[in-house]
Amino acid sequence: MTAPRQVLPGTTYLVTRRCSQRQFLLRPSRQANQLFGFLLAVAAERFHVDVHAFCVMSNHVHLVVTDREARLPAFHLFLDSLVGRSMNVLLGRGENFWGPPSFSAVALHDPSDVLDKVAYVLANPVAAGLVRRGRMWPGLWSAPEQIGAEALEFKRPDWFFRKKGKTALPDRAALRLLAPPGFDSPERFRRAVSDSLRFREELAAAELASRGRGFLGARRVLAQRPFAMPSHPAPRGGLNPRLACRDKWRRIQALGQLIEFLRDYRRAFSAWRSGAATVLFPYGTYLMRILHAAPCAAPG
Repeated sequence: MTAPRQVLPGTTYLVTRRCSQRQFLLRPSRQANQLFGFLLAVAAERFHVDVHAFCVMSNHVHLVVTDREARLPAFHLFLDSLVGRSMNVLLGRGENFWGPPSFSAVALHDPSDVLDKVAYVLANPVAAGLVRRGRMWPGLWSAPEQIGAEALEFKRPDWFFRKKGKTALPDRAALRLLAPPGFDSPERFRRAVSDSLRFREELAAAELASRGRGFLGARRVLAQRPFAMPSHPAPRGGLNPRLACRDKWRRIQALGQLIEFLRDYRRAFSAWRSGAATVLFPYGTYLMRILHAAPCAAPG
């Protein structure tokens, strides 16, 4: 059984979602880029999620977001469901689009951790040996200079969504990249991201060169078949972290708080299953609060 997810307002996350069987179902294309950008913009506005960075790779997605109102699961249910259904129509397939049962969300506790993960996300195409610079990636990728700048506009794709009716989505959606909490200004954050990204790109290039490898290149990426998958096997048995914090003592404190939440949640859930309908669940409980209106403790 998967451990319950603690969802707290104002938390910044590194979020990852992978395609089924690691297939290249999100291979860069005009349609895929338009679709994901549009739905990300709609979801961010609808669920009040601030987007700081994104990179849509051929078989997985990375986002760095701040969940202002503790609605991250609803945000991802909306985004993942519509991306999967509409991409399946585009690709002519009918099976599960996403691989693992749910998305991975790693809580980032310090501004330095947020900066590190944003640079990690943007350097992903380089670290994977695909392109020499992140901005050369032909898929959806957020440039550092777009943070705090004018909104990115995306048109609603015409192959899946209805144009009229109560459930119709807007004709266009705007996505503005924001600086995360903990930074004085978007300008300062942009500079820090650019410097950290440049360092990661150079490090990745040097590592590839030391192994006698070069970059695949954008042209070959675009020529990949969507139902293909990486030749190397997926790593197994690795960690599935819930949080990231480079400061040792802050990390110990955060892990202690998470362990306390899990202990209190399991105690409350056991009592609820025994018939105690008014048992108090710990602050940060999501699913029981949404599905069963379970009472939850106040913050603090």
